[in-house]
Amino acid sequence: MKERRRKKAVIRDHHIPSDSMAADRSKSLVRDEFVTYAYILLYIALSSGQIFFNKWVLSSKEINFPYPLGLTLLHMIFSSILCFLLTKVLKIFKVEEGMTLEIYVTSVIPIGAMFAMTLWLGNTAYLYISVSFAQMLKAIMPVAVFILGVAAGLEMMSCRMLLIMSIISFGVLVASYGELNINWIGVVYQMGGVVGEALRLIFMEILVKRKGIKLNPISLMYYVSPCSALCLFLPWIFLEKSKMEGNDTWDFHFVVLTLNSLCTFALNLSVFLVISHTSALTIRVAGVVKDWVVVLVSALLFADTKLTVINLFGYAIAIAGVAAYNNHKLKKEAIGVTTETPEDDGESIALVSQANTER
Repeated sequence: MKERRRKKAVIRDHHIPSDSMAADRSKSLVRDEFVTYAYILLYIALSSGQIFFNKWVLSSKEINFPYPLGLTLLHMIFSSILCFLLTKVLKIFKVEEGMTLEIYVTSVIPIGAMFAMTLWLGNTAYLYISVSFAQMLKAIMPVAVFILGVAAGLEMMSCRMLLIMSIISFGVLVASYGELNINWIGVVYQMGGVVGEALRLIFMEILVKRKGIKLNPISLMYYVSPCSALCLFLPWIFLEKSKMEGNDTWDFHFVVLTLNSLCTFALNLSVFLVISHTSALTIRVAGVVKDWVVVLVSALLFADTKLTVINLFGYAIAIAGVAAYNNHKLKKEAIGVTTETPEDDGESIALVSQANTER
């Protein structure tokens, strides 16, 4: 009898740590899940907020800084300095190794040039068209990426992809048809930004797949930002410098422009955090949510934004096509990276496929 009681006591004592461990594990999972959702919400808030911030800086009478090239140049200079401080001085982040002069010249410089082109033209479009319409036009991005990918031998034409591209294109056309105040100059600038971003993503895919270089967002910005700044500085001298010198009405609002540049850098950092805590699928779903937030909220914030039922219907069709494209790409990339670790998989996919979020 005593022996039986002693065994029960031992069993009871054995289960106490197990229950405690289960409770701790449950708390840890809840905490991790909370942190993940917090990073996703931070990314959506920063991404959409940065678009509104840029629009306000470029078009508001209070700031009076209608110089998209100068603003983008300021972003890249700020990013270059901050990346250097965080990686080389404070050493909070580590720059990925493997970069050579040959890779920098043949891959990083083209990526930096296309990145500069994308930001410049995309920000310039805000002077002519509404934020919501610019966002709708950007839904055509997968079509541009796919066409250029086929031309570069990175993509294969198929009936499925042709259908997806047709759906996206049809949706964008319907959304454009429903636009009340269409400005073709703004459309040209925005589509130029789309082409620049598509070329950047193609160069990124070549850098990752053909040259085997994988860079996290901080390392990517460390290498690309100075190159982009130089690519923006040259056209700024010829296109905007004389305008800024000849216009005495504009002011350099140091605090506002510094905060604007800081938000741009924080956005890139939030991408790094979301990627490291989730997956490529999550960042793409968050991107789609962000697009809808931008379209809907911009109608409340800016007087030049007037949404119509045709606008929203066409954009919904385009987003459905984008979702199908993302699903197809994720399945394809999952097959191609089975020999890699999950962390490498998430980072490389996101770097190759994510669209620029600053604009």
